[in-house]
Amino acid sequence: MLEKTPVTEQETGWEALLSGENAVHSLVLSGGVALHALNIYVVTTIMPSIVREIGGLEYYAWSTTVFVAASILGAALSARLLGAVGAGRAYAIGAMVFALGTLFCAIAPSMAVLLAGRAIQGFGGGLLYALAYGVIREVFRPELWTRAIGLISATWGTATLIGPAVGGMFAEFAHWRAAFWSLLPLTALLALLAFSTLPRKAATEEGRTPLPVLQLVLLVSIVLALSIASTLSTAAQQASAVGIAIVLFVTLLFAERRAAGKLLPSTSFNPTSPLAALYATITLLMIGLQPEIYVPYLLQELHGLSPLVAGYIAALMSIGWTAGSMTSAHWHGERAKRTIFAGPAFGFAGLALIAVFMPMIAANFLVIAAPLAIGIIAVGFGMGFAWPHIVTAVYEFAPDGEAEKASSSITTVQLFAAALGAALAGLTANLAGIETPSRDGVALATSWLFWLFALMPALAVLTAGRVWRARRKTA
Repeated sequence: MLEKTPVTEQETGWEALLSGENAVHSLVLSGGVALHALNIYVVTTIMPSIVREIGGLEYYAWSTTVFVAASILGAALSARLLGAVGAGRAYAIGAMVFALGTLFCAIAPSMAVLLAGRAIQGFGGGLLYALAYGVIREVFRPELWTRAIGLISATWGTATLIGPAVGGMFAEFAHWRAAFWSLLPLTALLALLAFSTLPRKAATEEGRTPLPVLQLVLLVSIVLALSIASTLSTAAQQASAVGIAIVLFVTLLFAERRAAGKLLPSTSFNPTSPLAALYATITLLMIGLQPEIYVPYLLQELHGLSPLVAGYIAALMSIGWTAGSMTSAHWHGERAKRTIFAGPAFGFAGLALIAVFMPMIAANFLVIAAPLAIGIIAVGFGMGFAWPHIVTAVYEFAPDGEAEKASSSITTVQLFAAALGAALAGLTANLAGIETPSRDGVALATSWLFWLFALMPALAVLTAGRVWRARRKTA
């Protein structure tokens, strides 16, 4: 349990986080997350330009698939790297790996080389993203943890707004390679800052545990199976791929229970453990977010909006995430603990509003614009509102000697749940008939999609309530 020490607002406020040595640490940690997030959204925007020049349209989706799979692998190994070489060197290594992948992408003469670069990028980006949560515990006082997590969360949300604009600029002027080249000096600066300012002392906590090779192979295989499922053309093929993923997941559970080297902290699969409830909450919330990938499409298909307008309306979810993080990041005590189940409640309400108003085919979109926008914002707000305190609770309930592993597991679970949710959203939408030529059919599929996924944050309210009760017992 975290030690309770009386502190002043000056010691726990944003000024304390963004001044002196803390400011440099905040810049490095948020910079690594920004680099990872910007890359995701920039590449998504420039991919049409890439395939027009070097070909490989049939492997279009694999640009995301290999990146996500490698990111999960990097996140899972971040604790071992942090324990072996220390924060400064670990960040520098992650940045250099990311830079190597970026270089491959910038010079890629073919899709095969680009995909290799994306895999290397993903591994480095996963390291940087997961390291941010592990290093927070090393460089900031506990009183600043939630603000630091809130800053990282807000950085991600901001990058989702800036990334498409930056990528669009390079695509507009037909210089997609320059988008990758532009990331290299930023990556070099991040590596230099991290190496010179972050602690370089290696920990011993993770160094002697066996590497969970089998679990990592199974984890990446699950992500690949789910990613493939979202690209298959028939419901039977998709169901088969999801079935394979389920079998692999069950195998992963058995392997994790029996292995000497664990992928997650030792209490993660104990149904009565607060840590298990936290991971369940993260998973349910991340799955509930994934129908957002259909928001731009539905706004264009059902309501006739332009791609630009639809894209910015969809971006309201990211704005909501940032607003939620900044709202609750400075909260402490009982009010902070309640955010863990208040956040999922916001998410449920938001998805319910989208489920009701998105399918309404009105002659004038302005009739439904306000409640639809509120719903989209609420989904992101709920996630951002709860996220800083979910991460802090993971720190709190980490078993003795497994703090670094618990920190890296946050990103591993988050990325895995996002991949799972995206695949399930694609499967649900296709089975519901979202590709039907009839607008009424698309509207019906939309209702099914958002109502079914609204169940995820509703269930997260229950799992988060278990965490809240556990924290009250230990208070």
